[in-house]
Amino acid sequence: MKVLVSDSISQNGLDILKKAGLEVDMKKLSPDELIREIKGYEGLIIRSATKVTSEVINAGDKLKVIGRAGSGLDNVDKEAATKKGVVVMNTPGGNTITTAEHTIALILALARLIPQASSSMKVGKWEKKKFMGVEVYNKVLGVIGIGNIGSQVAKRAQALQMNVLGNDPFLSKEKAKELGIELVELPELYSRSDFITIHTPLTPETKNMINRDTIKTMKYGVRIINCARGGIVNENDLYDALVSGKVAGAALDVFEKEPPEGSPLIGLDSVICTPHLGAATAEAQENVAIAIAEQIVDYLVYGTVRNAVNVPSVSADLLPRIRPYINLAERVGSFLSQIFEGGIEEVTVEYKGEASELTVAPITVAILKGLLTPMLQETVNFVNAPFIAKERGIEVRELKGPEAGDYSTLVGLEVRSGKNRGYVSGTLYNRKDPRIVQINEFPIETIPEGDMLVLSNNDRPGVIGNIGTILGENAINIARMQFGRETLGGKAISVVSVDSPVPDKVIAEIKKLPNVLSVKQIRI
Repeated sequence: MKVLVSDSISQNGLDILKKAGLEVDMKKLSPDELIREIKGYEGLIIRSATKVTSEVINAGDKLKVIGRAGSGLDNVDKEAATKKGVVVMNTPGGNTITTAEHTIALILALARLIPQASSSMKVGKWEKKKFMGVEVYNKVLGVIGIGNIGSQVAKRAQALQMNVLGNDPFLSKEKAKELGIELVELPELYSRSDFITIHTPLTPETKNMINRDTIKTMKYGVRIINCARGGIVNENDLYDALVSGKVAGAALDVFEKEPPEGSPLIGLDSVICTPHLGAATAEAQENVAIAIAEQIVDYLVYGTVRNAVNVPSVSADLLPRIRPYINLAERVGSFLSQIFEGGIEEVTVEYKGEASELTVAPITVAILKGLLTPMLQETVNFVNAPFIAKERGIEVRELKGPEAGDYSTLVGLEVRSGKNRGYVSGTLYNRKDPRIVQINEFPIETIPEGDMLVLSNNDRPGVIGNIGTILGENAINIARMQFGRETLGGKAISVVSVDSPVPDKVIAEIKKLPNVLSVKQIRI
């Protein structure tokens, strides 16, 4: 079998592949060359440079597995790979320590103006008074996202005797206390923090999270660090805040556009910037190269799946029967995760009817992956989802029952956070097509795919028409609309599937409509 390595990895990684009897070619290829070259290869190993498009995947006539040496998979069309049955795997833990260390280095450099002072001396100046810094001792560090990297940053900041605040919708208060982190809502984190560091994926919810309005709620003289993803910080708004002095300094490893050609931020003395170096250590690159090589060998040679983001680790004879349920479960989890508010403390998965007769462990894993992915993105896969849930103090239970009501099979998911409860259940049509059939107390039938608006509203005339009018005026095409209600004239729910994401200003306009109680935009 043949493996194509299209981005450079360490020699030790290549040696692992070759010793397992795989034929290995390492080539730097343009997008068009990759489409032509991929034919005949069973495996493809990439880093961040190669873009694995649907055209590349469809051209891979023998392609079985795509391996990313690193965690981010925004350069891989995972949907196209899944449709074709190609396993996509990554190495989510390989960059954790090195990115955490880079974050701490930027915090200290930002506090003591080290790069600026160094540059001054290199041109022959001795400007001791100009570079007056601040101590990090006893300062408040706000960590947004307490995942693998965020928790390691918090641990190192505590060693510097900083007071750590954290915000993470999936972290329980008990786990936060165990980590020595004070768990708070974002407005409180913004208002109390001297330094703010971001460790979340880029999602519709986190895009432009740091913006003109949120910066206004922060302390005067706050310092902002981003080693996560470009686009989480609105760069124009940050620029204005830096110029005004509201933000004393920023340290950025990532940018909306990379390289950030023409960005005015680069020229500001109050900005420290590095060219996406979070994972750029010899140790980290060696770790991820060895890890992905071992995973590719395990799959191609021994048939064992590890760290896959689109396939669970199950036997080949069991997978065909439960694959539709895995697809359904992941979508049910993702749907509920995006409409539920609050940190999840308890998860109950219900299997009813035909579903109760299955080996449900991998289906529960799919539920957890779907539930955690909207916030944690590529750090969650079919292998580590149960571990991440446990690490965050989420209690998981499974219930089975023979009766599925009006359906032959049913998978239900309930999540709880204190007194808050959320529920979604789904079934399979034609034994393969996923459908959501209940959202909280509302019976409703909807196809969980693509961009969707989920609205809570009073059951009054005109609500549906008003929504359609606003979307139409903004050239947003409605693919499907489904509705459910408790009782005539009571509370109702509307699910609107659209052909493209709905801009924030349009969401805000819909929220102002009479009888609209809430609006959530989700993507499955």
